[in-house]
Amino acid sequence: MPEVAAATMTVQGTLLAFDFGTRRIGVAIGNTISGTARPLTTLHGEKNEQRFAAIEALIREWQPAALVVGLPCNDDGSPHELTRLCRRFAQRLHGRFNLPTVLVDERYTSAAASSELDAAGVHGIRQKPLLDQYAAQQILQAYFDEPGMGLSI
Repeated sequence: MPEVAAATMTVQGTLLAFDFGTRRIGVAIGNTISGTARPLTTLHGEKNEQRFAAIEALIREWQPAALVVGLPCNDDGSPHELTRLCRRFAQRLHGRFNLPTVLVDERYTSAAASSELDAAGVHGIRQKPLLDQYAAQQILQAYFDEPGMGLSI
């Protein structure tokens, strides 16, 4: 698996962000001009072909300049099993769609997303269908706020 380096890309335009999970993938969209992100959708399905077909449709529709993927790790920054799977997902995105792809630390994004939903009046089990796309929004916003913290594929 290739190593990643600090992101040096300077893309302009629309970006799609992904909160990768083995059952769901949250997707957010944002633009470098406004520097803001918003939740877009949650992709369901465990089969890779279903997931990548849905992602391909999103890429055709939104024509992003780059992709941002949240990289999960333990609180101390050490990797775990989902870290490896997420890196693999990011590499597949890059390989399939030939777009710049950046990994962004996603620690605490689900907690932040849950807090945002709480503030919007969405509580408990009602958060489940929205949580992943709101976490993707947090990931993309973190990239907009500190683009140098991302790791390029």
